[in-house]
Amino acid sequence: MRLEAITWDRLAELLAERLLSLKPADGSPWPRVAFDGAPAARPGDLAERVAEALRVRGRPSLVVGAEGFLRPASLRLEHGRRDVESYYSGWFDTAALWREVFGPLEPGADGRVLPDLWDPDTDRATRSAYVQLPPDGLLLMHGPLLLRHWFPFDLTVHVLLSPGALRRRTPEADHWTLPAFERYEDETDPASTADVLVRADDPRHPAWNG
Repeated sequence: MRLEAITWDRLAELLAERLLSLKPADGSPWPRVAFDGAPAARPGDLAERVAEALRVRGRPSLVVGAEGFLRPASLRLEHGRRDVESYYSGWFDTAALWREVFGPLEPGADGRVLPDLWDPDTDRATRSAYVQLPPDGLLLMHGPLLLRHWFPFDLTVHVLLSPGALRRRTPEADHWTLPAFERYEDETDPASTADVLVRADDPRHPAWNG
């Protein structure tokens, strides 16, 4: 796949322009966009840049991080703090994401989205207020392993790191999660299935497939 060098600011501008005309396939008034990538790839940074680019164009959006929907520690750490299978399949509360984020953005729903549910530092509910996303407002969700859950995204962006870059940029204490991303590549192949691919091995000089 041919990738072109680009700056992060220019990438955000071009993605925002593309999102202005994005129409959900299911008739919902709220387009839903994924920014998928390992934590070391920092997909949330790109989501925030795109949100700002949309704001100056007069288009509302809501950035939601999947890490705000972790399951309680008693559940996600049931098999230990470094269990790869748990990280891959059980750390994120996908039922809550369906209920609190995607359900309210279905056709005929009310657009009231919960931006986060659980604080992993305190291991308690965040008690955040619901956010009313107006019609034509975009959901910009970021996080790891997003493309394996069949969430109803209307456009998907994958921020890719090569295995070497992923290892270098992942804190050593989190190297135990690396097999989960290897499995994700094998089973989901996000680089091929995403609508937009961004390579970020050098965080100063990204490239994308346009």
